[in-house]
Amino acid sequence: MNNEIRKQIFELIDTDYQKFAARLIPNIDNVLGVRLPELRKIAKKIAKDDWRTFLKTAENKYFEETMLQGMIIGYVKADIEEILSYVSDFVPKIDNWSVCDSFCTGLKFTNDNRDRVWDFLMPYLNSKNEYDVRFGVVMLLDFYIEPNYIKKVLKLLDKINHEGFYVKIGVAWAISICYVKFPEITMKYLVDNSLDKLTYNKALQKIIESNRVDKNTKNVMRKLKRI
Repeated sequence: MNNEIRKQIFELIDTDYQKFAARLIPNIDNVLGVRLPELRKIAKKIAKDDWRTFLKTAENKYFEETMLQGMIIGYVKADIEEILSYVSDFVPKIDNWSVCDSFCTGLKFTNDNRDRVWDFLMPYLNSKNEYDVRFGVVMLLDFYIEPNYIKKVLKLLDKINHEGFYVKIGVAWAISICYVKFPEITMKYLVDNSLDKLTYNKALQKIIESNRVDKNTKNVMRKLKRI
């Protein structure tokens, strides 16, 4: 099955897209150049077939092979505990922001299991591994910036103290979304927090860049920048 899937992936290679994608993910060198919608089509088919066997035997030689596994986990129908066991097995395979963020976006079963997944995520936020933490942060961003969780999310983000660049950017991104959705609560946080300068200033930058923030607010954010 894996050989057949790899053959399908190779048939979908787009050399122009490969150059584009490789520039966006500079820390890896195994991108073939298959567009994500094409990978999703394959993932949906496998998720309706013998997906368990595929995931247990899947290879990670190419970026697309890893991305495909993450997509499949998001599409499968199974008990929440079984799915989370596959999530646990997959997270250590994440070695770039693109796989991480696409994987998180696809884990929509979280919407029906928020409390369980919240508990599941906590150890990742305290990990020493950059992409473990990035995974936890992006999951918070995708599924927990809502009324019942916003204050707890901000507290968790404030406690993250990892030197990884993609963790810092992830935290900044999450805080900017918190501001867009809950400006008053997040503004209070922005004037009293424990963020390092890079993360804090990146959060302000992302708020300023948002199309959902008005001009006056952007000017306020510029004045908050740490020098």
